[in-house]
Amino acid sequence: MSNEDTNQAAKVVKGDIVRIDFDGWTEDSNEIFDTTNAETAKDNGVYNEKLQYVPIPILVGGGRVFPGLDEALEGAEVGKEYDIVVPAEKAAGQRDPKLVEMLPLREFLKQEIEPHVGMEVNIRNRVGIITAVTAGRVRVDFNRRLAGKNLKYHFKVLSKTEGDEEKVKSILEMDYGTTEGFGITVDGKDVSIVLPDVGKYDQKWMLAKYRVVADLREALGALNVRFIEEYVKSAPAEVAEEAAPEEIAEEELPQEKQ
Repeated sequence: MSNEDTNQAAKVVKGDIVRIDFDGWTEDSNEIFDTTNAETAKDNGVYNEKLQYVPIPILVGGGRVFPGLDEALEGAEVGKEYDIVVPAEKAAGQRDPKLVEMLPLREFLKQEIEPHVGMEVNIRNRVGIITAVTAGRVRVDFNRRLAGKNLKYHFKVLSKTEGDEEKVKSILEMDYGTTEGFGITVDGKDVSIVLPDVGKYDQKWMLAKYRVVADLREALGALNVRFIEEYVKSAPAEVAEEAAPEEIAEEELPQEKQ
């Protein structure tokens, strides 16, 4: 393989699954809004012990990150660090003044919510941030959290995922959060996934599996995707019980010879 071919292989193209490390800030206030690095989170006072700070898999062009970052990943070189600025229109979009509403305080009290500025609430089946509380009224901003903000990213593509089974694992991690307990078989354009016990009853999986199918078709060109639920009957308990008397007899045998 020539140097030119090697360089091309190291560059990211649409449809690749890559693992990236990144930090993201708002350009105006320099506030960290997302990071894969625990030390960065701690240094900026946003560390959450319930989160895992590790490089994440991304399907390039799959719409799982803001369009501006998705575009920057395409053509990036593996192992190279990048600093970019993503304009608001290619991030969370521009702010819409119509999405800032004044609501009666009683609506919050009915849900046993004591509103205060900065609180995130789900009201009228929409998620928003409380920006003001006055006598009998609450102002809620239903714009996306980062709407109207230019964003800065420092990122590095650590690796490309190679091999069909590894790509399936990365997609499960990306869409469901884990690969633990899954059985994976790839035969050409057919993908079979045996579900772990937890996946059979998990509402999160019920929603994630549709994204998994879409991403498998995008990344692997999968034509048929099968999710298999296995229910294995355990061995009868009597087998273990029948062995017990024989074990006791063997232990007592030397005493009988005496």
